[in-house]
Amino acid sequence: MSESATQASIPSPAEAWAEMERGNQRFVAGTPRHPRQDVQRREELGAGQTPHAALFGCSDSRLAAEIIFDKGLGDLFVIRNAGQVVSESALGSIEFAVGVLHVPLIVVLGHDSCGAVRAAIDSQAADAVPLPPHIDSLVQKIVPAVQKVAHTDAAPIDPQAVDASAVGREHVRNTIAEMLAGSEMISAAVADGSLAIVGANYRLVEGRADAHVKVGLA
Repeated sequence: MSESATQASIPSPAEAWAEMERGNQRFVAGTPRHPRQDVQRREELGAGQTPHAALFGCSDSRLAAEIIFDKGLGDLFVIRNAGQVVSESALGSIEFAVGVLHVPLIVVLGHDSCGAVRAAIDSQAADAVPLPPHIDSLVQKIVPAVQKVAHTDAAPIDPQAVDASAVGREHVRNTIAEMLAGSEMISAAVADGSLAIVGANYRLVEGRADAHVKVGLA
């Protein structure tokens, strides 16, 4: 098996998302199958990988992608950073999944009670304490979503008046838009129907991943 998947082995974008949904439903119900996690699977993957989706999510320890979607080894190509913000390394990794591994689906996964979202909201307060530079570079990517939800394009903003869940969802939409604008490869694959993008929010207590953005899916 080579790094490149054969066309016959690649599900359609709709099929890939339907399987992700089924896995999440099993997880929510408390009946996960824990598929493809045995010795045989490890041996199969020694020669190459053919994941059926790329997942770009937050690094939060509660957002373990393979567990949430009841997947196994080799099923997901996972990219994570705090707040799932688009960076050169993240975009390059996603392009690798699309251009080399030929995944038919990208899932952008945010979640409630996100620390990066909270930091972005708090950074717009009148008495906000400056953040360390590397953290600030991540947080600044989320600030446009804060401003959109707060209906203003300038600080200061009252953090208590901003709905963090709405900011998280808006940031997922912005992330997808930035991916499409920043990568000709990704946007072309969506345009020709070989790739879809789903934006979802993960509910920590329920375990449910609720899709609220779909690009390239009916």
